[in-house]
Order: sequence, then C-alpha cells, then structure tokens
Amino acid sequence: MSTNDWPAGYGRIILPEVDSTLSEATRQAPSLAGPTWILAHRQTAGRARRGRAWVDPVGNFAATLVMRPDGGPAQAALRSFIAALALYDAIVAVTGRATGLALKWPNDVLLNGGKLAGILLESNSTGALSIGIGVNLLNAPDKAQVEEGAVPPVSLLSETGADVTPEDFLNALAPAFARYETQFNTYVFAPIRTAWLDRAARLGQVITARTGANEYTGTFETVDDSGALILRTNQGLQAIPAGEVHF
Repeated sequence: MSTNDWPAGYGRIILPEVDSTLSEATRQAPSLAGPTWILAHRQTAGRARRGRAWVDPVGNFAATLVMRPDGGPAQAALRSFIAALALYDAIVAVTGRATGLALKWPNDVLLNGGKLAGILLESNSTGALSIGIGVNLLNAPDKAQVEEGAVPPVSLLSETGADVTPEDFLNALAPAFARYETQFNTYVFAPIRTAWLDRAARLGQVITARTGANEYTGTFETVDDSGALILRTNQGLQAIPAGEVHF
C-alpha cells in the first residue's frame, strides 16, 4: 500500500530515532491539530506493559498514534481492540495471507503461535490517548530477553518471508485503523467485539489469566461489552477487566 491510501485527517511524523514513540507522543500532543501517527526507525527506550522494556531491533515497526477520542477512559480503552483488528488487517495486506494469525487478549497479535506484535495504551495529562504499537517485522527479540512464561516472539520475515519496511507497514496500518475507528464511532463496540472474537486466540479453550496477585484458570467464553475477558471457572463465570493471559 502507498501513501495514496493515507486516511484523511490523520497526521504523520517520521523520525530517524527517538527514546520512545509513546514519550514523543506525549511531548507532541499539545501542538497536534488532529490524530497523528509518530513512527521512529529506532527507539532507544521503548516500553511495554507493566513498565517492561520493549526490545526493538532495527528494522522493526515502532509507532504511536496520538488522538483525542470522544468518551471517557472506558471508551478509550476499547481502542486496543481497534488497534488489534487494524494490525490483523495490515499484516494480511502486506503478506497476502491470514493463515496462523490470531489476536490474544488483551493486546497482542500472534502468528503461528508466537508473539508478533504488541499494543500499549497510555493517557496523559493533556487528555490525549496514545496507542503504542510494536511489530517484529524483520527480527524477533532473543528468547532470553523475554519474560519467563511469555509467548515466544516471532518475526514477520521469519514466519512468512515478507520483507516489509516500517513505513510500508504504516501505510497499511493507518487506513485500517481509520476504518475501524469510523465503525466504532458509528456503531459503538458491538461490531468491533464480534470481529475481534472471530480472530481470537484460544476462544473456547482453557487459559489462565493473571491480575496482579490473583490467577484464574477456566474456559475462555467471550469478551463482554466492556472488553473484559470472561472465563468459565469452577466457581462460575469470572469477568477480568485487565490482566495477562497465559496458555
């Protein structure tokens, strides 16, 4: 896909290097006129969920969309599902295949069972929402750099043979996100939820969800209207609004 497909109303900033696109989004947010994608060819201090570092070899995709969506924090949090669907579509667009792709609650994209991409949402004091996205386009981090028990990382190149540049991937991702964002603003969460569940990893299977000190194991039943994971456990249905899933 080319820049001719770039969605109307969305800005675009390309940087050779930055500490973190999420940090840059916070710095840029007060001066931005509308939703803007910030892509960096190299991050020196990328970050992931729960304060972890995001290992970001050169050639991989690191970008943040900064926007000011309508609605409160609960509505803003649902953008992780929009981002996941957009990633799914962008990967299909650049590889021509959906085989082996799945979405892992709450914010990862899997390819052939390995972690290909991650999403991190942050809100800042200016009222902006930043959606950070990392994709292992060319290189997967060494397994020694990954938390014990986590899904092992894979790269798009190693799994599909597709050699995609960060800017080409952004050209596929930005219009996909804009389409789902428009759908969300028109029809709210229901169609997004349905589309996400159609692509969900381990739906109907036994998984484990961890929320701080608590751990729940049960059958992955669905995701509810708030985006919470619903597990069927020995104690009945358990709604988990935030946490990490382990297979």
